[in-house]
Amino acid sequence: KFSDQVGHCAMPKYQVLAYFLGSVFTSDKDESEIAFRTAIHRANILERNIELVPIVMYANTDDSFLMEKIVCNLISQGVIAIFGPSTGSSSDIIASICDTLDIPHIVYDWIPNESIPDREHSTMTLNIHPDNLLLSRGLAEIVQSFGWRSFTVVYESDRELQQLQDILQIGEPSSNPTTVKQLGPDEDHRPFLKEIKLSTDNCLILHCSPENLLNILQQANELKMLGEYQSIFIPLLDTHTIDFGDLSGVEANITTVRLMDPTDFHIQNVVHDWEEREKQEGRYYKIQPERVKSQMILLNDAVWLFSKGLTELGILEELAAPELECKRKKAWPFGRRIIEFMKARSDETSTGRVDFNGNGQRSFFTLRFMELNTAGFLNLATWDPVNGLDVLNDDEESEKRVGQKLSNKTFIVSSRIGAPFLTLREPNEGEILSGNSRYEGYSIDLIDAIAKMLNFKYEFRMSPDGKYGALNKVTQTWDGIVKQLIDGNADLGICDLTMTSSRRQAVDFTPPFMTLGISILFSKPPTPPTDLFSFLSPFSLDVWIYMGSAYLFISLLLFALARMAPDDWENPHPCKEPEEVENIWSIMNTTWLSIGSLMGQGCDILPKAASTRLVTGMWWFFALMMLNSYTANLAAFLTNSRQANSINNAEDLAAQNKIKYGVMNGGSTMGFFRDSNFSTYQKMWTAMESASPSVFTKTNDEGVERVQKGKNLYAFLMESTTLEYNVERKCDLVQIGGWLDYKSYGIAMPFNSPYRKQISGAVLKLGELGQLAELKRKWWKEMHGGGSCEKGDEEGGDTPELGLENVGGVFLVLGLGLFAAMVLGCTEFLWNVKSVAIEEKISLKDAFKAEALFAARIWIVTKPVHTSSSSGNSSSSSSGSSSKSGKSRSSRSKHSSKSPGISMKSSKSLGDPDVEASVHEKLKKIDSLFSLKAKKASTPQLEIGWKLDKATETDGTLLEDDPQLHPEPDQPKHRHHH
Repeated sequence: KFSDQVGHCAMPKYQVLAYFLGSVFTSDKDESEIAFRTAIHRANILERNIELVPIVMYANTDDSFLMEKIVCNLISQGVIAIFGPSTGSSSDIIASICDTLDIPHIVYDWIPNESIPDREHSTMTLNIHPDNLLLSRGLAEIVQSFGWRSFTVVYESDRELQQLQDILQIGEPSSNPTTVKQLGPDEDHRPFLKEIKLSTDNCLILHCSPENLLNILQQANELKMLGEYQSIFIPLLDTHTIDFGDLSGVEANITTVRLMDPTDFHIQNVVHDWEEREKQEGRYYKIQPERVKSQMILLNDAVWLFSKGLTELGILEELAAPELECKRKKAWPFGRRIIEFMKARSDETSTGRVDFNGNGQRSFFTLRFMELNTAGFLNLATWDPVNGLDVLNDDEESEKRVGQKLSNKTFIVSSRIGAPFLTLREPNEGEILSGNSRYEGYSIDLIDAIAKMLNFKYEFRMSPDGKYGALNKVTQTWDGIVKQLIDGNADLGICDLTMTSSRRQAVDFTPPFMTLGISILFSKPPTPPTDLFSFLSPFSLDVWIYMGSAYLFISLLLFALARMAPDDWENPHPCKEPEEVENIWSIMNTTWLSIGSLMGQGCDILPKAASTRLVTGMWWFFALMMLNSYTANLAAFLTNSRQANSINNAEDLAAQNKIKYGVMNGGSTMGFFRDSNFSTYQKMWTAMESASPSVFTKTNDEGVERVQKGKNLYAFLMESTTLEYNVERKCDLVQIGGWLDYKSYGIAMPFNSPYRKQISGAVLKLGELGQLAELKRKWWKEMHGGGSCEKGDEEGGDTPELGLENVGGVFLVLGLGLFAAMVLGCTEFLWNVKSVAIEEKISLKDAFKAEALFAARIWIVTKPVHTSSSSGNSSSSSSGSSSKSGKSRSSRSKHSSKSPGISMKSSKSLGDPDVEASVHEKLKKIDSLFSLKAKKASTPQLEIGWKLDKATETDGTLLEDDPQLHPEPDQPKHRHHH
């Protein structure tokens, strides 16, 4: 009846009481039919009390009208259950008919979620395939375990897109957007794949039919999209059935999932039954357990669950085959009982444990996550709705596999020339450099330490454009080192590459190996001209004038008060009754007291009157305050060899217009100011953009050179590491202020690098061992002139040394004072020579010679005073002395305490015989000293001593015995000269 439309109907060969099971396939070549018939045959063997008979029909499952007729035909033949179909859009029609007649309907393929009204018309349907929502959740959790920042989803039809609905919810669109693309109908997918290659996503989720999967991967391999850093996840349950051939050896990380475990003995027994069954039918069928399709296994499990549930329900005695027709719409009384019993059961099948929820969907299943390698598929983890993701392989095995890859790996390291991270090495005489030996620097030492730790090789290659890596917002393409990593031309990027949010969207980074911040590079202020009188700087000119005026006023005030105060008039001879009192506070003494107090040295004479003591005390207080203030400020002025900078931080820089400032074009520092929301930095960015000529530089070295030539009119904002390197070697540069931000340097690598964990661990290990700090000290402070400016930095510390230019003025003042003292001393000496010549009536030459010779006798510590050359009886001498008696008295009182010779105070003392005898004895000794010298000279020398008349010289005793020869009290007093 249906031969023209649906092919043929296979009827059982024997006429016995049996229960019919119907199934619908698309064609007689569908391998699922083998699984269906073999499963029924196996159930008949295991369950001997029942006989299940398969009724198989073939039809186009997309034709709803035809499918309705086939289902009604099966029901009219008395089937107690209908299996399938596995594909097509007419499954809901079969479910509705079975729901009306209470015929069990069992499917084994993915079906979309049903709305609540639709579920009311499919209460008799059981689906052995994993539930759509749970399967989508499982796939999403597996993808989340990858740690992908971004990925691209490629799907073939709406069916695949619905299965990935939970994956599309991963991540935030603002930070890590997910790209979704649909495959075109053409077989040539290369243009489509090129678009994906141009993006920065190395992670791809490819969901399509098994027939197209191999072709897409082959075309991707031709475009070099299956490299070491590419990851492809295939959420297809039948990926394991594809023979990948040469693609199994690609470096890309290709992963997938499946429901079964081919090593399970249940699977192997089922496959063996299929082969034997076909052999009995005279057909050859051979398949490996690893290549079994999921639908065949699911259909096998569906038949087994139905037969097992039918026998365990315990209604075989009363079970009768249904005699139903679609037109009558009479329900079969046993169908709903069978379905409800199967929903309540939990059985172990070839695809694992099977549980159903109230809607007839499979609520428990196990997904096996696998990785494709040369040996086939390697199980990595399992997932089920209850336990979630369970990793099968431990970390030691993973580390071992990666270690094997590393030992055979030569990393291509992209970098750029820039001291101290990487510089060209100067060859020795006769040496030819090649490969990595051409370079030296921090980057070389860093990667070398990591390579020794992880046992791999490396090769340095310079970035073609010499840039770090910036995103062109117009073309949405990267340049520099980042581009080399994205294009797959490099495995690692090592230099002073800053870890920024934009770069992290394009490449991956290890933990930072160096922290830094943006700072200001400026030239040191010029050294001011040497000021020999810098010791005068602590006080202003006005203060010095006021101090000088106060000094003179105090000296005059002391002189006036001392003249008026009775207590300052003293007895010159305290042991005798005073005939006269004297006042020692002359102008010279008051000025000496004032200057001694101001200098902190004191004075040998002090006032005694209350008024003068009060003045002196207040002057001492004034001198104490001024001296301490001067001393406190003196060190700062003497050590201030450089002028202070006009700017101290970024705020000072932004608040002025005289000093221009800029950054390197295209660097992270430029991006910091451009994207900052802080008002000061926004103001600085506006000033830099509008500056003419341009304040931006192509390289950091150009910016440093511009600062040196700018003569304190240009500042360069750069990263502190490079700034410190230049300041260590160029002593005319200085860092202004602290860091404006906080950032880090890291080793860049492509997304999804399998070596990220190992290299990151090596960086952390080097930091813990202190090798990172040692490398920085080596290349910043030791190599290539490092540390040359440390001496200058020490001089700029808290206790710098003072040079002659700092205290030269003090020496100058000392020299001038000594010179003035020498001039004054010579003047006093010559004046004394003149006085001696006049009094002794000799020539100036003889007087000068005598005084000079006496001064040259440094062993003589006493000096006699001079007297007149004639005797006391001479009238001229007497009259001269008489006229100068008043003057002699004052001179005697002035010099009595200072003269080292013998002084006669009064005429009374000279009249004492004992005193006179003592005087004559001393004079004789002095005369004998000069007489020896006089005998040797041809010209008689001037005799220094007391001059007596001839009678006295011839007879010394006569002077003692004759009292008439003693000088009278009213005779002239003797004078002495210094």
